[in-house]
Amino acid sequence: EELSRESVIKAVRHFEEDFTVFNDTPGVTEQLLELAETVSVSGKQIHDATIIATMLVNDVQSLLTRNISDFKRFSGYIELVPLIT
Repeated sequence: EELSRESVIKAVRHFEEDFTVFNDTPGVTEQLLELAETVSVSGKQIHDATIIATMLVNDVQSLLTRNISDFKRFSGYIELVPLIT
């Protein structure tokens, strides 16, 4: 079922109240380039690499995700925590 625009906006505002949202900074870009030199990423995988670069720059060590397989290549950098629903 598709969510209405209003419900998506409300959910994002609620999310922002409960969590810290990190910005894409020059430091994240530099970390991303360093990751790309050591970890094989291509195509849409660059988005996953950007998440990991943002985590590293902001000293976040664990990633809670449903997509463990998407992030396994980064397991030497962060802890992967499977989201079980």
